[in-house]
Amino acid sequence: MSNHEDKKQEILDAFQFRHATKEFDPNKKITDSDFEFILEAGRLSPSSVGYEPWKFLVVQNRKLREKLREVSWGAQGQLPTASHFVLILARTIKDTKYDSKYVEDQMLNVKQFPPEIFAQIKERYKSFQEDDLHLLESERAIFDWACKQTYIALGNMMTAAAQIGIDSCPIEGFDFDKVQAILEEAGLLEEGHLGVSVMVAFGYRAKEPRPKTRKNLEDIVQWINE
Repeated sequence: MSNHEDKKQEILDAFQFRHATKEFDPNKKITDSDFEFILEAGRLSPSSVGYEPWKFLVVQNRKLREKLREVSWGAQGQLPTASHFVLILARTIKDTKYDSKYVEDQMLNVKQFPPEIFAQIKERYKSFQEDDLHLLESERAIFDWACKQTYIALGNMMTAAAQIGIDSCPIEGFDFDKVQAILEEAGLLEEGHLGVSVMVAFGYRAKEPRPKTRKNLEDIVQWINE
């Protein structure tokens, strides 16, 4: 088998390995270097118009984990046992609106666009948000758009973890308002610039999962050639 075919099989094996781990072995910890690799996969992820509208909170504090567990029905087994537990936050309209200070800094200082280029593309961002996707119809609409970007990072982090034999579980089963209140009280939302998008736990499985099931490829793919 060629290196090309070997790599394809390696990636597919990682997808077969990955499953939504409900309980981790609390005695097995991810090494610092391996977790930095997972975070780097998140950092390097793409996002719409390059906004990178995310922040990764790695929650290792046991008291905070227990507070989150009380309001997160989908993380009852993961919060006490995961080696690393991450809250992926999304940026709110305060940062993601086309004329925000965050967008200006992102384009001029991170992406290093020349000022004259940024002045031109800012108008494109305005039209994109107002007319194309109607993102400015409500604060929730543009926040949900930012949350969609965080799921790209989420997927890449879980796949990267699976490729080095680390388990994970994405979690949406939580009370949004109560999690927000906990994070706000802890001073972790940058005064309304961030909100919780999704949670993800990492570690090593406590037991083997049942075989993976998925629809057949022909049931979910339609080719339009002519």
